[in-house]
Order: sequence, then C-alpha cells, then structure tokens
Amino acid sequence: MAAAGSSRSGSPALGLGHLLTLAILALACDACKEVVLQVPSELPAGKFVGRVNLMECLKSANVIHLSDPDFQVFEDGSVYTTNSVVLSSGQRSFTIWLFNTDSQEERELSVHLEGPVEVLNQRLHTEKVLRRAKRRWAPIPCSMMENSLGPFPLFLQQIQSDKAQNYTIYYSISGPGVDKEPVGLFRIDRDTGNLYCTDRVDREQYDSFELTALAMTPDGYMVENLLTLLIKVEDENDNYPIFTQKVYSFTVLENSPFGSHVGEVCATDKDEPDTMHTRLKYSILEQSPSPPMLFTMHPRTGVITTTSTQLDRELIDKYQLIIKVQDMDGQYFGLQTTATCVITIGDVNDNLPTFTRTTYVTSVEENTVNVELLRLSVQDKDLVNSPNWRANYTILKGNENGNFKIKTDPQTNEGILCVIMPLDYEERQRVTLEIGVVNEAPYTRQAGSKSSMSTATVTVNVKNQDEGPECIPQTQTVRIRENVPIGTRNDGYKAYDPETKNSIGIRYRKLSDPKGWITVNEDSGSITIFRTLDREAETIRNGIYNITVLALDADGRSCTGTLGILLEDVNDNGPFIPKQTVVICRATMSSAEIVAVDPDEPANGPPFDFSLESSDSEVRRRWKLTRINDTAASLSYQNDPAFDSYVIPVRVTDRFGLSSVTSLNVVVCDCITESDCTYRTGERTGYADVRLGPWAILAILLGVALLLCILFTLVCSVSRASKQQKILPDDLAQQNLIVSNTEAPGDDKVYSANGFTAQTAGASGQTTFTTVGAGVKSTGQETIEMVKGGQRTLDSRRATGYHHHTMDPGRGGHVEVDNYRYTYSEWHNFTQPRLGEKVQFCHEDDNQKLAQDYVLTYNYEGKGSAAGSVGCCSDLQEEDGLEFLDHLEPKFRTLAEVCAKR
Repeated sequence: MAAAGSSRSGSPALGLGHLLTLAILALACDACKEVVLQVPSELPAGKFVGRVNLMECLKSANVIHLSDPDFQVFEDGSVYTTNSVVLSSGQRSFTIWLFNTDSQEERELSVHLEGPVEVLNQRLHTEKVLRRAKRRWAPIPCSMMENSLGPFPLFLQQIQSDKAQNYTIYYSISGPGVDKEPVGLFRIDRDTGNLYCTDRVDREQYDSFELTALAMTPDGYMVENLLTLLIKVEDENDNYPIFTQKVYSFTVLENSPFGSHVGEVCATDKDEPDTMHTRLKYSILEQSPSPPMLFTMHPRTGVITTTSTQLDRELIDKYQLIIKVQDMDGQYFGLQTTATCVITIGDVNDNLPTFTRTTYVTSVEENTVNVELLRLSVQDKDLVNSPNWRANYTILKGNENGNFKIKTDPQTNEGILCVIMPLDYEERQRVTLEIGVVNEAPYTRQAGSKSSMSTATVTVNVKNQDEGPECIPQTQTVRIRENVPIGTRNDGYKAYDPETKNSIGIRYRKLSDPKGWITVNEDSGSITIFRTLDREAETIRNGIYNITVLALDADGRSCTGTLGILLEDVNDNGPFIPKQTVVICRATMSSAEIVAVDPDEPANGPPFDFSLESSDSEVRRRWKLTRINDTAASLSYQNDPAFDSYVIPVRVTDRFGLSSVTSLNVVVCDCITESDCTYRTGERTGYADVRLGPWAILAILLGVALLLCILFTLVCSVSRASKQQKILPDDLAQQNLIVSNTEAPGDDKVYSANGFTAQTAGASGQTTFTTVGAGVKSTGQETIEMVKGGQRTLDSRRATGYHHHTMDPGRGGHVEVDNYRYTYSEWHNFTQPRLGEKVQFCHEDDNQKLAQDYVLTYNYEGKGSAAGSVGCCSDLQEEDGLEFLDHLEPKFRTLAEVCAKR
C-alpha cells in the first residue's frame, strides 16, 4: 500500500508511532516529500515494489536519480529492485531526485519501505486513538498487491468512527469480495475495524473492489453514514507478452533501397496498460542465413525494414528471423517471448535473357509455309515462369517482306522461328535474320549499366523447287461489246512458268461459266463467243461476267485464276414504265407521276421523251402528258372523266430514239388516298359486268308497272288535298339521312328515325324525293330516305340501276304519310346554304375563333375494321355508294378535303 505522510527524518531509529503517522498522512496528502510502501521482508531482484506518483512532484522531470543502487524507478513511477533485498530491521529508505534541465527545477521524494508489522501497527494505532481528539469518518484510499504471498489474512487498513469514544461500535462491510463474487475475499474485525484480505488476487480478473462499510451500535443503531472503501489491486508483472502470430511471413523485392518496409509484427500483454509491465520492446535475436544482418526492427512499433541494398534473390531467396518481444521496456528482468519471421525475397527483372548461341544456320524449300525452321534457346536467372523470366523474341532485321514469324514456347521459353509466307528461290537464295530477345517485364537496371537486349543471327538458305504455273495476277480482265457475233475470238487468261517466265507448255481449262457464253482454247487460253452476250442479264453485276480458268503444266501442277469479261453496253433496250397501274384520287389529285427506266447504261438512256401512243381521239382529248424531268412525266386528266379504269398506251423514247410502248392501267377513283381505292377498286369504279336473263327482265317490267300505279294513286290524292304546294318544313334539317346497303342477301339493317325521304334514280338522271311510311324495303346499290314515325327496317337488294321500294305495313305502328313531293332544285336550294355555313365554321370554335384542332382527322384503320372509316361523314357506312354526291357544288368537295387526311 502506497501512502504519503508528513515530513519526517530518514533515520531508521525513528519510532514506529511516527512512521505510522506518516503512513496515514501519506494517504490523504498530495505532497511529494515522503512515501511509505509496505513490502515483504525479502525482495528478489527485479521485484515490483510499488508505484509512486512522480508527476505530482515534478511534471516535466527529464532526469531521475536514486540514492540506493538496489532499486530503480521508471517514468511511470514503478519501483523495482535491481538486486535481492532483505529488510533485516523491517524498514529501509531511499531518496528519488527529480530534475528538469531546461527550467533548472529540482524535487526530492523520500520512499520508506516497511515490512509486515501488523501487531505493532494495531498497538500503535490504539495509542494514537487515545491521544487524538477527534477522527473523522471518511474514505481512506487503500491498495494491495496482486498475487501477494501473504501471510493471510493480510492486514490492509483500519477504519474507525469518532463515535467509538462514547459508544460501543460494531463494524461491518459488504460488496464484491465480501458477500458477492469473489465471496469471502475480504473480512473486517467487528470490534477494531481492521480490514483483512484472506487470499491472493489476480488483477487481470479483478483490478479493484468497492466495499461499503457500516458503523452500528449493538442495538442496531447506525451511527455513521455508509462509507465507500475503494481497494485498488496493484499490478504485478505476471503476464508474458504474446505475439499475435507464431510465424510471420513477409515479402520484400530484391535490390530494394535502404530502409524499405518489410512488415510489422505485433504483441499483446494482459498486464495493466500504460505501465512498465506493458511497455514492450521488439528486437531481432537471430538471422538465418548468417550475417551480415540485412534487417532491423523498430523497438517500439515492431516494424521490420532493410539495412542494405544487396538483397539478391538469385543468391538467397528466403531469410528467417527469430524475433523477441520483452516488457519492462526491455529491462533484463522483463518477461519475454519469441516468434519466427520468414522473409521471402521477391524477384525483379534484374537479369537479361541471353542466347545460348549467337549464330544459327538453317534451310527451307521455296514455296513452303507454316513450317518450323529452328528453336532458339536463352538463359535467364530470374524466377522461372514469371514475367521476369518469360522471353519475347523479335526479328530485328531481314524480315522486311514478312516471310518469317517467331513466337515463344511457353513451356521451354524457346523461340520458335517459322515461315509464314513462301520464299522464292529465283528472287533470293539466302536470307539473314537478326533476332533480339527481352523479357515480358521491363528491365530494372539502369540503361547505361548493361545492354538491355541480347541478339543472335540466323542464316536461312532457300532450296530450289520445281514449281507449277503461276496465275499472276489472280484476276485478269478483257473488254468485249455485248451482242457481238457468235464465234468472235478474244484474248483470254494467261498463266506463267516461274522458271522460264513464259507461257509455253501451259494448258488451260474452263472451270466455271455460269451462262455457257464462251469457250476457252486449251493451248493459248483465248476465248471464243459461244452464245450472245447480254449485259442486261439478271446475273450480271456492274457489267462484269466472271469465268474461272485452270492452268496446268506438263507435270500436272496447276493454278486457278478468274477472267472478268467487261461487257461494253449497246443501246439494245428501250425505256419502259415498271409501274403499270396508276390510281388517281379525284378528291385530292388531278394527275399521277409516271417514271420510266432503261436497262442500258446512262449514256444510252435518259433524257426520255413521253407521248401518248393511241389513235383514239377520245384518249388524246381526255388525257395529257407533261414532262417533269429526264425520267418522269405527269399524266393528268381533262374534262372530268368518270370513275372508271382506263387503258392508256404511253411510248417512252431514249436519247437515241429507241423506244417502247407501255400500256398503263389508269384507275380514276373517288378516294382520298391511293391505298383506299386499291382496296375496293371494283366497288368504287363501278365497272361490274351484269347480265340479265329473260325472267329477270320480265320481273323488272312488272315491278315498274306496279310502281307507276302507286305513283298515279298518290298524285291524285295529293291534288285533292291541297292546291297549294307546301314548302319544306323548318325541321327538315333535323331529319336523319339513313343509308341502307345490304352486304349479303337476306341481311337486314334496322335504323331508328323519325322519317325518311326516298331517292330513286332513273336512266334519265332525274331525282325524286318521296315521303313514305314505315317498313320500307329497297332493292339496289344505294337508298337514301327520310322517314317520320317509329322504328322501321330498310332492306336493300341490288338490281340493275333501279331502286325498288316495297312497303311492309306489318312491321311497325302508325305511319304518317307526307303527300308532298319535292324536286331536286328545292332540295338543292335548301341544303347548299346550310352546307356552306357548316364549311365556313368548320375551323372555328364556340367563340368564333380559328381552332386548328376543332376538326380532328382520324387515320384509316384498315379494311375490315369494325369502326369503318372515321371522318366528317362517319355516319355513313364504308360499303355504301355515294355516287349521288358527285353532282354537288364545290363547297362539298372543300368539306371533304378538310375531313380527309393529307
């Protein structure tokens, strides 16, 4: 236990009472004059005695001296014995001097060691209690050494209450070490207040204990407040430092500079941190192979670095170090542990590959390719199979034509020299190559120290070989005009003998002739026209006709070449119009563009001349051709031809007068887009061929007679009812236009309307509007009626240009018959102003402002769509004919163009 006391003499003859007083005062005083440490009677060398607080005496001390050589003190205040010490008299003292050389400050600290004097201390304490006037009940710091050897129970300190002068006081304690784990480690004398420890304590398990002391009278009255006693367990250096690994492995590159980092080791110590017991020092005990020492270790951090630049992997590739760590900052009495450190020397490319031979001689036959000529070997001291060892070979000279290639064998590191392009003996009989070699990794030495490349010379002798004919160039061409007479001869393909440089003795054979147009002369290779040459044939591309020729010498050796026949163009094809069907939509266009092409070359082609090739004056009166450019013309109609299909012959003439006639099928259609007319050409153009039998004609005549009777009856009834003609009612615009058309026999369509007006077109073109009742059926292409009344069924049947209406009174309720007949002029006068008004406001919104999105244009959804064609006339079915609208004024055409998609 360490304590600080009041000033006292250092003489060992002082009384025990005075020493005890100093010990008590030392516990409560911060002065650095004297310290009393209780120790065993015998202290071995290197034994921890205790710890003094040097910082409280002089914080910046940089020089420490002791008066007793048997002891030493460290920076943290730990006091150790340097030799064995025996306290023969039970006491021993020494002085610690603290100096600060910068500020010239000096302090002195006296340390007193006392052996175990428990009985004497109790007696002195009793006498002291009798002399003192008052003692306060307060915590007294206390400490004990871990792993103490006793004797047990070991006296620690005594607690006293001032009330003991007047009452009988019983003392008790509780807390860890008493009634909590470790139970029974501490006990207190009930009467005296002496505190004892009953067994040794391991600081690494319990570094302190906090006890609670009570002072009570025998009848249970607590005369003092609870007193907290803190017992600190002083650390003893009883744990060895331990390396985190038993074997460390590091790698450092050879030729590393001085001080290069190799690795770092680490050790731990379970003793009290920030004390000498955990202040570790690292060092290298041994190096294998033997010195010179190439490595050093930092004593504090454990970092290993190099001490030399002579690490050479090619000499020694691995070192083993025995390293040590010791606590107490490396003092001889500190605990130590060793470990092994293996350092591998990493390879760098500090050795160049060198050829085992500097000259090589080999041979190869001409025209030989992809053969191995020889292997070149090298030596390299660097690490095998590493980039520092693997070789890269390069042909430095002699391979300007690219005949040779050299590659590295990955297994043996040899250079394999090969021929990749044939050699010609007639050109060169000997080739000299200079080959260099380097490593994959760059060379690390300085450039001036040594040449960075090893070279060798290879001489390749070319052997002569009897060669076959050569087809050079591989592709040869001749020019021939197309349509030349059969039997015309021309130069053909020529091959050469490389030995004689001529074509003597070479025979030729035709391998391929796609159209069989020519024959090849076996001896000379010339060609003869066998069939007429046509430059415009389908398989001819860019006017070139290719044939393949085989050339053979007397020994059967051969070569193959291509003869390209360039066919010169002759004006033997007149221009024509490839698109022979033209559609003109009268609603959106008045002409169509026609384009002509000429299979001949442009020199024999445009500009073209277009003309109508017809003796029919009607064709010339109705149609007109206008030239657009050199290859196109515009075909336009005049005098509004009817919707129909017309055959118009057009002659197209090229610049040299060669021409051809193309019969164009021109379809004039009531459509918006050309594709719309194409889908229903038969329905829109109205040129179906209908033949009537005798019974059909008889049925038509009977129907006409019946209709005339009905009309006569109606006229008579109307003339009786009123002599004044009734004008059109105001609500006529509210009546519905009903379109009836039957797509198949027997399919009825039901419409809901208030009334309908029947329009019947005869051969004369007159139009009559008649008001009829409900349940009207009509047979014909189109029927438009206005009806007043309930829901009725309109049945339309197709006939030959007539619309027959049959009234069925059995379908529906009451029918109100309008007895007025309106002529076409009255209907025209009524509808035209309203149509004009609608067209005027078609592009205006509710505020009479122009709105481009007021009229929406919808795309045609395709043939067969359930929605039909959506537009301004969406109430009309796509299948219904609207021929009667062809005779309306231009305002309706304007409305149609607005609704149509451009």
